[in-house]
Parts: sequence; structure tokens; C-alpha cells
Amino acid sequence: MSNKTIPSGLGATPESFGSLGLKQDGIEAREDGFRTGGAVGTYEWWYFDSHMDDGTNLVIVFYTKRMMLPGKPLTPYATIDLDTADGKHFEERVEIADIPFAASKDSCDVKIGDCYIKGDLHKYEIRFKNDVVEAKATLTANVPPWRPKTGHILFGERDEQYFAWLPSVPEGSVTAEITLGGKTTAHKGTGYHDHNWGNTLMTKLMHHWYWGRAKIGDYQIIASYITGEKKYGYKTYPIFMLAKNGKIIADDGAKLIYTQEEPYFEETTGKTVYNRLVYDYRDNGEGFRVIFSRKKSLINFKMIDQLKGVVKLAAKAIGFSGAYHRFFGDVTVERFENGDLKESVTGQAIWELMYFGKNILS
Repeated sequence: MSNKTIPSGLGATPESFGSLGLKQDGIEAREDGFRTGGAVGTYEWWYFDSHMDDGTNLVIVFYTKRMMLPGKPLTPYATIDLDTADGKHFEERVEIADIPFAASKDSCDVKIGDCYIKGDLHKYEIRFKNDVVEAKATLTANVPPWRPKTGHILFGERDEQYFAWLPSVPEGSVTAEITLGGKTTAHKGTGYHDHNWGNTLMTKLMHHWYWGRAKIGDYQIIASYITGEKKYGYKTYPIFMLAKNGKIIADDGAKLIYTQEEPYFEETTGKTVYNRLVYDYRDNGEGFRVIFSRKKSLINFKMIDQLKGVVKLAAKAIGFSGAYHRFFGDVTVERFENGDLKESVTGQAIWELMYFGKNILS
């Protein structure tokens, strides 16, 4: 058996843009449309999250199929995670065998039963509805759509495998109505929408990733650090975007230094987690430092516990130990000029750790 490291990397060359049919100088609405067609071996989802002024957190996601089962036919479902301002937590799902499903290839227009997300890279309407909760939200972009280069991390000798990511709305204003127990409440806040898809089971490509987004004062942030699987040499793919008042001012991952601090062992999942994530972006003496400081964990679960039947048995047989974590805490943005700290602003945000591989310390 060969121990040769398989090549991988962010698609960034003119050839990559050409082969993927993407423009280097703009993003088209079709990129937020149905990209995979639900083909066997693929997966796809559209994600929306929001943090309201009163402390309410709302996350709604639309899936074409289970991420762990890309080889299966279309099995669309929608989920909602709701944390209310008074500390209540709700997790609900709409998934019915013959539920109506439709998705446009031309733009984001996805419908799963009574749930939908639709928009044009600037304004989106999102709805989740079941017997427990109904949430209707409008997201209006404050930052233009963005992607790191092509938005595709390419794996293999011929770039034949990929994981794709489009932050369609890096940050926007949200208004929402949430109905629980017959009572409807109105909310305002900040939100985010992205779109992900791929053609290979993620556990075969990526070992783990941290991802977070935040609006801190005048700054809007997307920060992610992805680590490839062992056969790709645990290669890392840094992704970073910083905007100020809606204008992108830093987004070159090659200028980023990432560090993890204050490790602890999460007993629920058996993973090493870090309390502080530091994204240090420097460019000829100018630069920024973004620090994510965990205050508490919102979600910790083993992914195998979400599986059922023969799929769960198969996952156990191969020793699958994937886990998901969602954190809440402070995010600080520091601005430097000629190496000197000139500005520091702190706010609150939510971020995640998706951990597919065996536990390692870094």
C-alpha cells in the first residue's frame, strides 16, 4: 500500500475557474441554485443562521439528502435549531417520505413541503413550519456575495473530488416572526446564508474544521480552518474574509496565521476542543487579529447517534467517531497599523467544530 500523500488544494488558478465555469470577477445567481441535481454520490444543503437583538438564535437548513449518505437517492429534509431569549432550546425536522420537493438551477429557490428558502444573492425569504414551530425570516445582505477563489477545495490527482462552499450572504439584516404554542413574536438581528455541495463523502476528504461568522461593531467576519484527512497529509485550508461597513477589506488566506489555544477534552464526544481560536491577518505592517473565545457549548453530539439501522451498524463496524460541536462566546477584532494596536472591539457570536476523524490534538 502506498503512503503517498494525495494532492489537494483550493481551486484558485484560471484553469480551475474555467473548468468549473465560474467568473473570477463576480458571482452569479445560478451558483446559489441546485448544483448537484441530486445525483448519486453527491450532497447539497442551503444554510441560514441568525442572532437576534434579544439573544434569540435561529438556524434553518435545507438538505437534499443526509450528509453521511450521499450514495442514496434524494431524501430532502429541513431542520430548525431555535434558542429562545429565555433559554429554551428546540430542534425540529420536516422529513416525510413523499413530501413535495423542488429546487431551481437558476437561483436559490428550494421548497421542502411548507418550508422554503428563496433569494437572489441580496434578499432572501426563509420559512420553516411543522406542528411545533413556525419561523419566517427575511435576510437582506449588508455584504456582497463572496467565495474564496472558486469556492471549491479540490482533491485527487485530477481534482476529481470536491467540496464547494458559497457564502451567498456573508452578513445581512434579519427580521423574523417565530410562532410557538400559538404565540408569535417579532425579532430583528443579524444573519448569514451559505450554500454547500460536493461529490464525495466528507469523511473521506476532511478530518475536521472550525467555522464561524460574526458581526462585531462595524466589522463582518467569516473565518474557517479546514484540515484534510490523513491521506491528504492533514493539509490545511485557511479561509478568511473581513469586511467593514459592508466593504470587504481582507480575504487572502495566504496572509493568515491561525493558532489554537487552551485545549480541553470534551467527554461527550471524545474530542479535543480549543477555547480560543486566533486568526492573525497581516499585510505589510497593516493587519487584523480576530479572536474567538468560547464561553459555553450549545451542542455536543456524536454523529453516530444521528444514524439508524444498518447504517449505524456499519458506522460502528468501521469505528466512525465523527462529532459536531456548536459554541457561544466572545469575538474580538483588533486592527493594527505598522504593528501597533489601533482598535479593539468585542461582541458575541456562535461558531462550530465539525470533527469527522479520529481525535488529535491539532
